[in-house]
Amino acid sequence: MLTIGELASYAGVTVRAVRHYHAKGLLPEPGRDRSGYRRYDAGAVVELIRIRTLAEAGVPLSRVRELLQAGDEQFAAALAEVDARLRAEIRERQRHRARIARLTAGDGLALPPEVTAILDRLRALGIDDRIVRVERDGWILLAAHSPERVPEWAARKREQLGDPPLVDFYRTLGEALDRDAGDPGLVRPADRLGAYITRLADEQGEEHVGDSDVEPPFARLMDALAFDTAPPARRLIELLRVRGWTGWTKLERVPPSPGRE
Repeated sequence: MLTIGELASYAGVTVRAVRHYHAKGLLPEPGRDRSGYRRYDAGAVVELIRIRTLAEAGVPLSRVRELLQAGDEQFAAALAEVDARLRAEIRERQRHRARIARLTAGDGLALPPEVTAILDRLRALGIDDRIVRVERDGWILLAAHSPERVPEWAARKREQLGDPPLVDFYRTLGEALDRDAGDPGLVRPADRLGAYITRLADEQGEEHVGDSDVEPPFARLMDALAFDTAPPARRLIELLRVRGWTGWTKLERVPPSPGRE
């Protein structure tokens, strides 16, 4: 006859596991001998090994008793059901792993690959990280709002990043972020931005410049996001209006103001 420690050792489990199986009603608990100890026979070892094997295979303890008492046909059917559940759990865990991988990828958390490629391109061009963050957060909102339009917008952005004047503007804007909102040094980037937008509108049409296809409240939300991340951007918009354009997310032409700031 075996002590509980010996039983656990022969079955390859812990004493705590044996007691747990007792509590679950999976393994009969023998009475105590005259010394006050519980003693187990060889049959208990076999039964405990069967319980351990089923548990390690992923069978819920709530199903173990059923399987131990099942006939061959019922046993096979129950195992097939458990296997199907485990395969479903594996697929779900794989989806979780994919989400974790996107978390570690940073930009890929909430953005499709064509957008993360744009952000990588901006970094490769040496654009200030603050500008990249503004772009990234704006794309996150756009992708959630109108995911079907992302490929179109991404293609347009890739085309624009092939235009040296825009890349130069991005760099100039990065320098402007180190200035206070009232710094007269913001006039130069406003001039460059206004000239770039006007040239683009003249060459490809105003609809190409201002078509973000978002309603005004959402455009204002995106503008606020940009202004909070890069406060000088708000002053740039004020300066841009004097140069014939208004808006940040959704650009629109306005009648030219007399004089310039």
